[in-house]
Amino acid sequence: MNKALERIKNGVITENVTFVQVIAMCPVLAITTSVKNSIGMGIAATIVLIGSNFVISLLRNFIPDKVRIPSFIVIIASFVTILDFLMKGYAPTLYKALGIFIPLIVVNCLILGRAEAYASKNPPLLSVFDGIGQGLGFTLSLVIVGTIREIIGAGTFYGLQVLPNGYTPCAIIVSPPGAFLTLGILMAILSKIRLNKKISNKRISDYSGCEHCPNIGICHKA
Repeated sequence: MNKALERIKNGVITENVTFVQVIAMCPVLAITTSVKNSIGMGIAATIVLIGSNFVISLLRNFIPDKVRIPSFIVIIASFVTILDFLMKGYAPTLYKALGIFIPLIVVNCLILGRAEAYASKNPPLLSVFDGIGQGLGFTLSLVIVGTIREIIGAGTFYGLQVLPNGYTPCAIIVSPPGAFLTLGILMAILSKIRLNKKISNKRISDYSGCEHCPNIGICHKA
């Protein structure tokens, strides 16, 4: 259970696909004009991640190394095709909003990357939790970017008015340049937080054995 929880934590925080690994940027920049689209894309990617990770892990000992990448793509494409038909039949509005980015999940580097880096080397249950963690992390990053863009760019959240009627929406935020601007600012803030944390941890490590304050962890003479 600890390993399972660790996979979820890694996916959401430590190895967050958007803010740490900085991969799968196309959907993050393209479909985060609203929270609804962000959640829909995140759930779709998570479903494919979980399913493909599970099947690839089950078959990992039977897939020859020479054809593992094509085999992974076939498995991923199968799940994406099923998801594509289901969304088209039961969620046509969301399907239309996400457009080409549903089929493009097949070549999403997050999905193929987890198949190659984790599912092909680990048992099915842990691979499922890895898919859950990575999917949640991806969904969270999409929702954060989508929330900022929708509120500032339209004054709404999930289609509901949250800012006063007198507010003038900043249209550039929901345009392509606004996606780069929003993501860039967020990544700069998170990078600064991580840098401050590293500096703080280094100071604690440097002074942990200080003769003046061995039990405090931070030297009072620093």
